[in-house]
Amino acid sequence: MSHALKQVFNKDKTFRPKRKFEPGTQRFELHKKAQASLNAGLDLKVAVQLPPGEEQNDWVAVHVVDFFNRINLIYGTISDYCTEQSCPIMSGGPKYEYRWQDEHKYRKPTALSAPQYMNLLMDWIEVQINNEDIFPTNVGTPFPKNFLPVVKKILSRLFRVFVHVYIHHFDRITQMGSEAHVNTCYKHFYYFVKEFNLIDTKELEPLVSVGVGSGH
Repeated sequence: MSHALKQVFNKDKTFRPKRKFEPGTQRFELHKKAQASLNAGLDLKVAVQLPPGEEQNDWVAVHVVDFFNRINLIYGTISDYCTEQSCPIMSGGPKYEYRWQDEHKYRKPTALSAPQYMNLLMDWIEVQINNEDIFPTNVGTPFPKNFLPVVKKILSRLFRVFVHVYIHHFDRITQMGSEAHVNTCYKHFYYFVKEFNLIDTKELEPLVSVGVGSGH
């Protein structure tokens, strides 16, 4: 890894602390299995497939946490350039504006600046993945009925981070020499959500238009 990339992906630059899997747990083993597939240089379309004998919800849970950590890291690298002034609206080019809505302060979809949106988004995802009622960590504890709906919401919102970074900050990613890393992370994410049908095709359109969302 080049010195520049080391600087980009150093640990103190993550936008949020990384969520880790506890060694000795089933999730930790699945996480290691997923990482081994990636490190072996497997085709990403193959790497995302459910390993034989594993539970789909476990596999999805591991990937959601992993994508949160990685996308968190990617946004952390450009967050100094994503300001109230540069990005007063959370958008993906002129056609796509993303408004924030939650159960607390923003009950109606609300236009926010990109940094405000990102802060709320990362906080919200952290709460979801640390909630044992949604992401149980004990082996044998069943996943709740609302697990997949929550996962779909998390992933569709994380996708918006890719959209914003690609369309508004890709020059910065290129300057840092990290576009190959970001492209690989995006392809991995894209193949995963397609494999398990976790994001509507319509939601993926913003990056198809810039030649990314085809997954090639």
